[in-house]
Amino acid sequence: MPKIADIEDTPNPNAKKFILREPLTWGMARSYDTAEEARDDLLAASIFDIEHITNVYYVDHWLTVTQDGGADWPQLLRRVADRVRAAPAASEQSAQLAAAATPSDDLSPEDQQRLYMINGLLDEQIRPYLQGDGGDLHVLGLEGNRLTVHYQGACGSCPSSLSGTLVGIEQLLRTIEPDIEVVAT
Repeated sequence: MPKIADIEDTPNPNAKKFILREPLTWGMARSYDTAEEARDDLLAASIFDIEHITNVYYVDHWLTVTQDGGADWPQLLRRVADRVRAAPAASEQSAQLAAAATPSDDLSPEDQQRLYMINGLLDEQIRPYLQGDGGDLHVLGLEGNRLTVHYQGACGSCPSSLSGTLVGIEQLLRTIEPDIEVVAT
């Protein structure tokens, strides 16, 4: 049963970030854009049962919820907080599952190495800032010089994600992949 240490605003006015004292996962991010996607995740499904919720994203010691703009935040936060407090903390099993994650097997060894380098740069210079704002970036795939990414959490519906942030990510990645094109879905 995670205790909430703080609730923070994010650059996205429709998203709030819950900072937790106990982890919900050990390195495994969970991101859902619909109640249907979240049906097998007890915590996310219970949050989606609350009217106006449009996204649930969590990893380790924090959780971000996004609403459609039609709810009063103080009331909505109380309802979400009740669901978060009722959730179990992370188990060792989730830590073992996170450690078992491997790169995509359908990529050539050269493309796996490229993806490793790209993720390393994103981990170092992009993800900490997105995570600080209650979001994240998930790499969906690499095909030739086209990198497909998906914004998560507060970044998923933030207007600056698809404009300034995406351009900045592409410019940064061009320092190691001069012809790369970054596309967000």
